[in-house]
Amino acid sequence: MTPTSARLALSVDTHSEDATEALGRRIGARLRAGDCVALIGPLGAGKTALARGIAQGAGASGHMASPSFVLIREYAGRVRVFHADLYRLERREEIDTLGLEDLFDGEGIVLIEWADRAPWVLPDDHVMIECGLGSTPTERVFTVTMPAAMRGRLEAAVSG
Repeated sequence: MTPTSARLALSVDTHSEDATEALGRRIGARLRAGDCVALIGPLGAGKTALARGIAQGAGASGHMASPSFVLIREYAGRVRVFHADLYRLERREEIDTLGLEDLFDGEGIVLIEWADRAPWVLPDDHVMIECGLGSTPTERVFTVTMPAAMRGRLEAAVSG
């Protein structure tokens, strides 16, 4: 496990949903089975578009929608992708019954939207992506905080 003090934060802006998905594809192409990406931010900040891009970058294909109502979706690709959305869950008991910890077994990449609702389930070496609204209607601001050990894999993907 990587201590939380040994982390690197990088910020990047996108100016369209396509650019947000492209950022996600670059990140997803460099992720490995066992990696966890926590996505946080307000409604409309690009979490789902970024997650869709990450899944595509990991080799997933087909329609990718937010799992808001099914809570967890699985996509096949060069590595499996598990995409969880905690938006509708408010109580710890609801989140704990999902068994998110079981997904951290190294079998795939785990993406968690609204991860700030369940910080206790995140592994120490997770990637945190804070998604924010920019100064124009289409601008999104992403701050990617990663363990220092992932710098070699992810820094170029985030920086473009």
